[in-house]
Amino acid sequence: MIYLPRNINMPRLFSIIAFLLAFNMAHGAQPAGKQVKLLPKIIKKAAPAVPLIMKKDTAAIAVRYFDTVKIQALKKQPEFQYNDTVESSPSLWRRFWNWLKSLFKPIKIGTNVSKFWVVFGYVLKYLLIIGGLAGVVFLSLKLAGIDMLNVFRRKPASANLEYSELFEDIHEINFDDEIEKAIAQHNYRLAVRLLYLRSLKHLSDADLIKWQPEKTNNAYIDELSNSEQKRFFKTLTLQFEYVWYGEFAINAQAFNKINTAFTDFKKSI
Repeated sequence: MIYLPRNINMPRLFSIIAFLLAFNMAHGAQPAGKQVKLLPKIIKKAAPAVPLIMKKDTAAIAVRYFDTVKIQALKKQPEFQYNDTVESSPSLWRRFWNWLKSLFKPIKIGTNVSKFWVVFGYVLKYLLIIGGLAGVVFLSLKLAGIDMLNVFRRKPASANLEYSELFEDIHEINFDDEIEKAIAQHNYRLAVRLLYLRSLKHLSDADLIKWQPEKTNNAYIDELSNSEQKRFFKTLTLQFEYVWYGEFAINAQAFNKINTAFTDFKKSI
């Protein structure tokens, strides 16, 4: 519901409304069949393209260089050292040599120490080194079953072996009896020699070597074609030469080990 103000002139208001309606009907109505003319479409021509001109930069170029001094300083810092290679730990043999070299390094002693203590320090150091090496040699010979009392002791002429090397013939020696006799007399050096000669006889009987009295032990080793037998017999040859020609006295324990090795070699023939 529309409320109008009280002081408005109602007849005048209705006259204005009627005039507006009549004016609208007079101009809005069109005769039937009359076409409406459309205004022609105005097409504007495109403006000609203006070529773009790029201006050249005439400013002076300032070349910047790296500061080599600063780069070298940065390289020395651990934060900029990218080392991906992993250093392998030294072997036991290398560590042993490094330790041995460290023993002969000069002793660091203060300047206020007297010369007596300097000389005493060097003497004590080398005495400990010599004592340690002597202990290693003694322990090695002890484990090998060598009698240390007879290592540097020459036997008198009357103690020469009754066994003659000049007239030995491996095909005429009764090795079982001679070996038992040598063991009973605790003459283990002779027993080792007889074991070696018996091995030569076994190789000769198997046509693996051609035995001759004037041949050397290395010549017999070279005649073996089987690599495993050659390696085994070479080890036995070294043990025999070490005991016999080195004139080292061995005990029963060491002889038993050598005897077992010769027995194993006999099984491989």
